Amino acid sequence: MSTLLIHNIKSLVQVREQAPKMLKGEEMSILPCLDNAWLFIKDGNIESWGQEISDMPQADERINAEGGMVFPGWCDSHTHIVYAGSRESEFVDKIKGLSYEEIARRGGGILNSAKKLQQTSEDELYEQALKRCHEIISYGTTAVEIKSGYGLTLHDELKMLRVVKRLKENTPLEIKATFLGAHAIPQEYKENRKGYVDLIVKEMLPAVAKENLADFADVFCDRGFFTVEETDIILSAASKLGLRAKIHANELDYSGGIQVGVKHDALSVDHLEFTGEDEMRALLGSNTMPTLLPSTAFFLRLHYPPAREIINAGLPVALATDYNPGSSPSGRMSFVLSLACIHLRMTPEEAINAATINSAYAMNLSESHGSITKGKAGSVFITKPIPSIAFLPYSFGAQLVKTTIINGKVVF
Repeated sequence: MSTLLIHNIKSLVQVREQAPKMLKGEEMSILPCLDNAWLFIKDGNIESWGQEISDMPQADERINAEGGMVFPGWCDSHTHIVYAGSRESEFVDKIKGLSYEEIARRGGGILNSAKKLQQTSEDELYEQALKRCHEIISYGTTAVEIKSGYGLTLHDELKMLRVVKRLKENTPLEIKATFLGAHAIPQEYKENRKGYVDLIVKEMLPAVAKENLADFADVFCDRGFFTVEETDIILSAASKLGLRAKIHANELDYSGGIQVGVKHDALSVDHLEFTGEDEMRALLGSNTMPTLLPSTAFFLRLHYPPAREIINAGLPVALATDYNPGSSPSGRMSFVLSLACIHLRMTPEEAINAATINSAYAMNLSESHGSITKGKAGSVFITKPIPSIAFLPYSFGAQLVKTTIINGKVVF
């Protein structure tokens, strides 16, 4: 048995006796906190909490928070952190005026990353991704979803997912794996789209399922990528193999991606820059989490998703980084919260709920992550002393995480 006591906490954030699976609409503005607190973790799970005036339990290890705040670890439900190299040359192309789609048509974008990845060994991919895992831990992330999608061949998609499996085994992070073979149409299939969809359905998906390499299956359903009809075929095949849907949807246009995601009971539909009344109507009453990635809109200079309208419609919202080399080369969740407050007009309380409880739901981790609740994983971070919760998104770019604890163990 191992025990850990964190004491002298200015505020214990997201404390819930019973945590809901998700928070919708006005519920997102409620963020319960306990001031002048302590937190007790036993055998890797949250056991109890209280205020400093109450008797604190004895523990094998004690950490003095020194007046910092304690948050449940961030749940980053949408990343692509297994990739080779970087794409700063395209960053310069964007500065010179080329659009994301123009760069893609010239063989850049996802196809550029695919070419680099295909030329990189599994061991080298693993070493690069391992550094990114340690990086996001230092930012307070304790659970992360990682997608394939830069392989675009059977061999290389499996290579990516095997790297994710190694990361699961060799880092303290809680990791979910997503198969995203339908990330782009490879150059050699430009005139034979059906051939590539068949490859995904008949070869890639069965191989992924056979090796048990993925928790979810994703499709980039948007203008210039996969159609609603192609998405429908792929997700139907994935469902038969036990892989629940997630969707890249409506980043570039009103694509129908949200509706096809709801049709397939997708765990989440992500991006959503183009979301109107029809899309919100489809989401109402569904089990699908709208997940917003504002750092992508920031980096690509897209207009931001209508978070305020989505929340006002009574829907939930999750936040994630989309950490990837082409459109969001950062895994700093606190910066995503800053963008959510500044550009999406979300309150700090809404943004924190979106990055904890709701993003845990978007990874199917509601039972174990997302809040300070008895029995959940003892995965939290301690901040440097800060005056208020709002200071976290207010001080964009600052490194305010002092200590990260995963399953009761200090890892940063």
